[in-house]
Amino acid sequence: MLRLSKKADYALIAMKHLAVRGDRGAQGSASAREIAELYDIPVELMAKVLQRLVRRGLLASQQGTRGGYQLARRPAQISVADVIQAIEGPVTVTACSTDEGQCEQFSKCNVRDPLWRVRERILTALGECTIAELAADPPVPAPARTAVLHTHL
Repeated sequence: MLRLSKKADYALIAMKHLAVRGDRGAQGSASAREIAELYDIPVELMAKVLQRLVRRGLLASQQGTRGGYQLARRPAQISVADVIQAIEGPVTVTACSTDEGQCEQFSKCNVRDPLWRVRERILTALGECTIAELAADPPVPAPARTAVLHTHL
């Protein structure tokens, strides 16, 4: 099963948040605490994710009272693949999807090459989807509180 880690999910959430914030003419930066609290993510984990995105050149950070994290490039110039690979490393489908990974069946495997092509298609799709595209989707509304109706019989 192809599945993103929680860290990759959190990274994409933060990137979309910063892109939307920047599009609204706001300062475009936010603290790790602000993002974590808004989306109910542990602050320490969000801080680690954001720091990794800074090291990979996807975010810029500023210290001080007006500091925080902001996108290092325009949202249209950052792909979902960039974010995922910054957090998780190379996208793999099988153990042999990377240069280092080989299994006992490597030389006789009849699905290795087709699965590598699948991996390339996935990378292409993730590379074509940008943070700007994520930011264009409307936000998910907060769950409405269900009113309890009391009836008297």
